[in-house]
Amino acid sequence: MPDLPTEWTALCALVFLLGLKHGFDADHLATIDGLTRYNARHRRPLARYCGALFSLGHGAIVVAIAVAVGLASERWDAPAWLEASGAWISIGFLTLIGVVNLRAVLTAAPHEIVAPIGLKGRFLGRLNEASRPAAVALVGALFALSFDTVSQSALFALTAAQFGGVGHAIFLGLLFVLGMLVTDGINGLWISRLIARADQIAVIASRVMSLAVSTVSLLVAGFGALKLAAPAIDAWSDGKELAFGAAVIALIAASYLAARRLALRTAVAPGATDTRG
Repeated sequence: MPDLPTEWTALCALVFLLGLKHGFDADHLATIDGLTRYNARHRRPLARYCGALFSLGHGAIVVAIAVAVGLASERWDAPAWLEASGAWISIGFLTLIGVVNLRAVLTAAPHEIVAPIGLKGRFLGRLNEASRPAAVALVGALFALSFDTVSQSALFALTAAQFGGVGHAIFLGLLFVLGMLVTDGINGLWISRLIARADQIAVIASRVMSLAVSTVSLLVAGFGALKLAAPAIDAWSDGKELAFGAAVIALIAASYLAARRLALRTAVAPGATDTRG
């Protein structure tokens, strides 16, 4: 979790970027991938909306935390260990997610689609086969009940409360949700379109995006660890939070565009089979 700006406009921009980046969390991508593919087989009209519904459920918890923290901010100070603990837990998860997704790409057979690998989704059991809008949103809400999400939401809500109270905290919570809704929603649409395409297109696109997720996870985790371990790096990065957040989003966006371009090239290549209808 980066140090939050003390200027309101910069804080709003950073929280929106954090929401965009949070939507690219490998656990989000893996679960939305699974929900979309399941509903493409059993309830096709719902498939393309799985990402957005997941994000709305997740966001409802984030906003609830913002409200609670905003109301309690005048009577409660965040403990000093909250930010550091949240940062190290996030670094640990990002490192593990980066490693397992990189391994998945490197060990996949040439014809095999590489699906994102998450950690939290393995504990949801039958909820991974949710086929109703409310159930998909519930999966997203359960994902928000983790220490990293709760600590991050509490920290930016506490910062917002300094500008005027619970209303500002709610506004930041909604900005975070909007950023997350953009990326999770696009991911759900992306997966639903890949399902309708030729297998070779899906194979190429899945590898590009899985490599991007793995790379970003490992880079963010490594830089976060360096900041915590080296005060000089932490001091150098101070004030550059927006630039770093924008760089992460740009890298993911470039990977998405590259995957799309490769998919389109494959679609028109001689001998390629296009099943879009």
